[in-house]
Amino acid sequence: MASFPTLKSSAVTQYPATRVIAFQNQVVRFVDGTEQRYRDCAGPLHQWAIRLSQLDETEMAAIEQFLQSNQGSFGNFSFTDPWDSHTYTNCSFASDSMDLTSVEEMCGNTSVIVKENRR
Repeated sequence: MASFPTLKSSAVTQYPATRVIAFQNQVVRFVDGTEQRYRDCAGPLHQWAIRLSQLDETEMAAIEQFLQSNQGSFGNFSFTDPWDSHTYTNCSFASDSMDLTSVEEMCGNTSVIVKENRR
C-alpha cells in the first residue's frame, strides 16, 4: 500500500497543522420528547489539514503525482499522524483536486485534507 509522501525534512506537514477527531453519533427524538442516542461507528474518525509551503519543484511533483496515482479521493493510502506517529492504514484525500501554487522559482504552496476511512 502506498504511503503519503514526506518532505525532504522527513516531515508530513508543516505548522500550523490541524487534526480533527470526530465521532458519528445519532439522536432519535420521539414524539413524547425523549431521546435515544447511539453511535454510528465503533470509534472516532480522524482528519488532517495538511498545509505545505516553500516546497521545491521535486516535493511539489511528488505530491501531485501521489494525488494522480490515487485518482483523487478514490484511492487509499497509509498516513502517519504527525502528532502521535501512529500509522492509519486506510486513508484517502477528501477532494479530487489540489491547488498547487508556484510562489516563485523553486518555491510553491499547497494544502490537502486527508481523512481516515471506515473499513
